Amino acid sequence: MPPIFVTSSGTGIGKTYVSAMLTRELKARAIKPLVSGLDEETFPGSDPAQLLAAMGEPVTYENAGLVSRWRFRAALSPDMAAKREGRAIDFDELVEECVAAASRHDPLVIEGVGGLMVPLDERHTVLDWMKALKAETDLAPLLVVGAYLGTISHTLTSLAVMRAENIAPRVIVVSEREPGPVPVGETAAVIARFAGRIPVRVAPRGKTVSLADLF
Repeated sequence: MPPIFVTSSGTGIGKTYVSAMLTRELKARAIKPLVSGLDEETFPGSDPAQLLAAMGEPVTYENAGLVSRWRFRAALSPDMAAKREGRAIDFDELVEECVAAASRHDPLVIEGVGGLMVPLDERHTVLDWMKALKAETDLAPLLVVGAYLGTISHTLTSLAVMRAENIAPRVIVVSEREPGPVPVGETAAVIARFAGRIPVRVAPRGKTVSLADLF
C-alpha cells in the first residue's frame, strides 16, 4: 500500500481525527513529523497523543518522538515556531525521514501540518513536502476539509492546487467537527459535483467512516 499523506484546507479541521481513524482501521504506523503548540502540559490532548493511542503505543510525553521528530512549543506555523526557538527545519531531512518510514512500514499514515500552503521554512510549504514525497514514493494524498460556512470555496481551491501539481487526492473527507450551517451531507454533495472521479466521504461528528477500500 502506498504511504498515505493526510493534508487539509486549513488548521483545526480534523486531520488528526481522520489520521487516527485510518491508523486504527489499517493497523498502520502513523507519523506527524512536524507539530507546533506542544509541551508536556498540552501533550495529553495533542495530535501525537491521539496518534500514539491509535497505534496502541503508550500515550506518554516521552513517546512523542515516536510520532513527531520536530516538536515546537509555540502554536504557530512550523517556520515561525522554529524561529522562536532558534531552530530551523531541514526540508531534505524531513523528506528523507518520511521516505525511510515508508520503506519500513506498510501501511504508513503521514499527517501534515495545518493547511496545504503552510510554510515550513523560508522556501518550502506543505505542498512542496508532498511533491517531494510524490517524487520518491507512490504517495496517496488524502484531503480533509471542514463542514463550516466557506468550506466549499476553500476545498475547491485546495483541490485545484493539488490537481495542478499532479498530486490530486485519492479521497476528500468532509469532517464534521462542529455542526455547520447546513447538513454535512449537502456540503459533501456540492463538493462532489466538482470533484470528478475523486470520492467524497463524510465523517460525521464523533463517528467514523471506512476509507481502507480507497487505498
